[in-house]
Amino acid sequence: MEKGAIDRFVLDQTIKGMPGGVRPFRLDEIGRHGWNVLREDLPMPLAVLKESALRHNGHWMRAFLERSGAVIAPHGKTTMSPQLFERQLADGAWAITVATAHQLQVARQFGIRRVVLANQLIGRQAIRYVLDELRSDPTFDFYCLVDSKENIAELARCAEAAGLDRPLQLLIEGGFPGGRAGCRTVDAALEVARAIGAAGSRLSLRGVEGFEGLSRGISDPDERERQVSAFLDFLVEIAVACERAGLFSPGEVILSAGGSKYYDMVTARFAKAEIDRDFLVVTRSGCYLTHDSVLYRHAFERLETRSATLHELGPGLIPALEVWAYVQSRPESAKVILTLGQRDISTDNLPVALTWLRRGSSRPMPVPAGHQVTGLNDQHCHMTVPPDSPLAVGDLVCFGISHPCLTFDKWQVICVVDDDYNVVSAIRTFF
Repeated sequence: MEKGAIDRFVLDQTIKGMPGGVRPFRLDEIGRHGWNVLREDLPMPLAVLKESALRHNGHWMRAFLERSGAVIAPHGKTTMSPQLFERQLADGAWAITVATAHQLQVARQFGIRRVVLANQLIGRQAIRYVLDELRSDPTFDFYCLVDSKENIAELARCAEAAGLDRPLQLLIEGGFPGGRAGCRTVDAALEVARAIGAAGSRLSLRGVEGFEGLSRGISDPDERERQVSAFLDFLVEIAVACERAGLFSPGEVILSAGGSKYYDMVTARFAKAEIDRDFLVVTRSGCYLTHDSVLYRHAFERLETRSATLHELGPGLIPALEVWAYVQSRPESAKVILTLGQRDISTDNLPVALTWLRRGSSRPMPVPAGHQVTGLNDQHCHMTVPPDSPLAVGDLVCFGISHPCLTFDKWQVICVVDDDYNVVSAIRTFF
């Protein structure tokens, strides 16, 4: 991977999280400063990644995949950090998934050779870029989604005009009523598959794909799982129908689904697909590497309940991403205001206070029960606390986040720390 440009990226006091007055330095030199978060060597709010948690989560997912027989193409939109892409590929990732032309351009800029665009390839500039990359780099292995004959016709026309000498590889997207894109019926999917075949050698049908994680409107977890199971059956039904009709191109058939909540169900169902040829199961979980303290923590607890033997893989996923802030005001006995807000942390689920530290103390302590974030402004966090809460102005508080995607995009640079909160390195994001 061509990550030298990231190593050479210059940090100074204009970069969020860097101390005022620091002389400019390269990103790969950050560990030489000897900074420590608990010693207040960096301003807050401050997002950090815990190295030990990243390492643990990578090893855990690798063990899970080896056991399930699947491969992973983690969704790059979660972190948009080529350094973390590199880490995932080193852990055995089959590809990197992206959702937009910009994300694809970042992946290609830093040398990612196999990319799944988990979206339709639409628009003149996006199509041109992909075709240019396919022509100029014979090692570029690219896949995208289709769900309409109109899109197929446009892709075929553009590929022919570009003189593409190898087929554009396509996955039929299955969807469900009220969901996002995707064919709603097997017959509709077969129409799309036949349109790919009719387009000639410029296009190639390589598999079937869907996203199973959109059942948020259902509060009962058992009903959500029944809905997910039915959707996975539908995707397999599409694949079986395409195979029986002889519509897949040569090579392994790809079966893929992409959320971070139900990948155990995805890999288990797809592994039993009634397909009479070789096929590859691809999960696209993006949030496993950093995990979180709310949304995916609860999802993982449910996953462990569904798959009772997962304990054999050892301790499960643990949160790697934290945001630290100061108590800046305690205007009421049952309320504190802290120095973080919507500009610093994900907001679709409110963060949770994990630990706190008083200046001069050596180790953070657990935040007692009864401390609850109730709201976020741009730069302020409102937290209800018990009247006897120990928190005082100037104390440091560590927050666990929910939904990593929407915290990463708030930070251009994130420090990586060891278990003593010494800054050992940093990652850069490209949102």
